[in-house]
Amino acid sequence: MNVLIVGGGGREHALAYKVASSPVVERLLVAPGNPGCASLERTQVFPQIKADDLAGLLELARNERVDLVVVGPEAPLVAGLAERLHDAGIAVFGPDARGAMLEGSKIWAKELMRKHAIPTAESRTFEDYERAVQYLDHVPLPVVIKADGLAAGKGVTVARERDQAIAVLRRIMLDKAFGEAGRRVLIEDFLSGPEVSVLAICDGKTLLPLPSAQDHKAVYDDDRGPNTGGMGAYCPAPVYTPALARDVDEKILVPIVHALHREQIDYRGVIYAGLMLTKNGPRVLEFNVRFGDPELQALVPRLPGDWVPLLHAAAEGRLETFDSGALVEDQRPSVCVVLTSGGYPGDYRTGYEITGLDDVAATMPDVLLFHAGTARDEAGKLVTAGGRVLNVIAQGNDFAAARARAYEAVEKIHFTDRHVRTDIGRKALDLSA
Repeated sequence: MNVLIVGGGGREHALAYKVASSPVVERLLVAPGNPGCASLERTQVFPQIKADDLAGLLELARNERVDLVVVGPEAPLVAGLAERLHDAGIAVFGPDARGAMLEGSKIWAKELMRKHAIPTAESRTFEDYERAVQYLDHVPLPVVIKADGLAAGKGVTVARERDQAIAVLRRIMLDKAFGEAGRRVLIEDFLSGPEVSVLAICDGKTLLPLPSAQDHKAVYDDDRGPNTGGMGAYCPAPVYTPALARDVDEKILVPIVHALHREQIDYRGVIYAGLMLTKNGPRVLEFNVRFGDPELQALVPRLPGDWVPLLHAAAEGRLETFDSGALVEDQRPSVCVVLTSGGYPGDYRTGYEITGLDDVAATMPDVLLFHAGTARDEAGKLVTAGGRVLNVIAQGNDFAAARARAYEAVEKIHFTDRHVRTDIGRKALDLSA
């Protein structure tokens, strides 16, 4: 079969790595892809077709006789890519625009959770800046402020002081930092406890949960600084015990599938639940409609089987026929460290040469490297081309070994103004000690 992956970041390189290795795949296309995707066997990238070019993607899928499209990022799903492909008779792993509202509108998702009694934080919705500011006088601090729409993982702020909260509201609602995504905001009660990311494959009726993971959003060590798209992850999350997994299945994952079904949404793709494990039980912080980035990258080595039959079964609504035993979990933990451009998630420069990847490949063949923001310059050299540049993933017999191996590889990779958190996976090490 021919498969098209939509997207060009680290998540899409990780997906391409898994799909390209499948014996049932004759040809893999990635649009726009990146140099890492281009290096895979039987793979062709289409850098001229961007992930938001719905017409271009549809034409590509038709012309190349694609059997399955796997959509990486959320924006094309929210824009309705799945519907266009469905209408052309092409199987799609990823929900339609109504299902994608689960991530595309935090307010819509919150109302759905309230309607169907799915545990989450209490919140209020505001369209008027002055009313939002007045509300701060009636709730305890800290509060969580969220832009309603898509903001590349940067639209959520924990405001610990009133002045900070006002500044965040002004930035979102008046200064339009996120454009139309910030036309409405949520102000949520602050929840405390460990966080965990839980991903499950869904075909509209059946769920297949995947191993848990933990993302690191803040740009600096010890969870300091502004939120990013993700600075690293580890898998599994030690706090996510089998008993807790059963509780989450019963109270969150199964109910959200039932809720979507009752809303007449045939949801086929990934349901990502970002959870806070509070003293009163798990609460949903957010739902995403695609694989987490970089949670997926940490997950890849722990599920070494063929993913294509799984993705195809979900896209065609026949997940109950998939043999889950085909995905035998590698019990060794994994750690993913993200290398970024200095200044990210704010302003940063690109075009710096990247060195050391060949050294890692030659001396550390057990380490995975996924390109997130790279390009080839006119001379053919690999250079930085984004905020998040590279993902380095390693496994070990325990978290200490996985962390050590990942950071050993990180130290072999160099580019000007490189930034990396040095504490990825440290919480897992403490919890599993």
